[in-house]
Amino acid sequence: MKINILLFNKFETLDAFGPAEIFGKGQEFELDYFSVEGGIITSSQNVSIVTKTLTESKEDCVWLIPGGEGTRSLVHDEDFLFKLKQLAKKSKFCLSVCTGSALLAKCGVLDGIRATSNKRAFDWVKTASQKTIWVEKARWVVCGKFYTSSGVSAGMDMALGFVSDILGKDKANEIAKRIEYVWNDNPEKDEFSAI
Repeated sequence: MKINILLFNKFETLDAFGPAEIFGKGQEFELDYFSVEGGIITSSQNVSIVTKTLTESKEDCVWLIPGGEGTRSLVHDEDFLFKLKQLAKKSKFCLSVCTGSALLAKCGVLDGIRATSNKRAFDWVKTASQKTIWVEKARWVVCGKFYTSSGVSAGMDMALGFVSDILGKDKANEIAKRIEYVWNDNPEKDEFSAI
């Protein structure tokens, strides 16, 4: 299964690379990194990565959209949102971490869909779309082909949840043990929610 990670400047490092570590431990997954124009993209923590252009991506794959400081300007970038909408519509599954869900909501693919996001940015994220059914207390939410998670490390829990849904819980537990990660396997157990 092809996992494409869509990056942009000032993405949150762990939002992308936490799930990448998990998917990278499964031989069933093949990872690739993309950005709108390709080239070097730099995270908020100054980690740089070489990406391919979106035109090099294939359909019928899984897309992962991280969050981070860069999402604040991208919610107003019509060209980016148009391209994101096309990717999300054609994807087999579409996953987001943190404020990545604001981008998906803003481009309209989360209309009528249950979704969550980083609790520290939740009020801002909700302004991206009133048509999204925002779930305030959730580590991650699955609705159809969309998986959305809370902030930063919650993306790792969601990624393991995705592995569990696709390949079985034994495989998810095997990966969690291999990376010495204590997996919160209950998407409704959200210790960071104000509710």
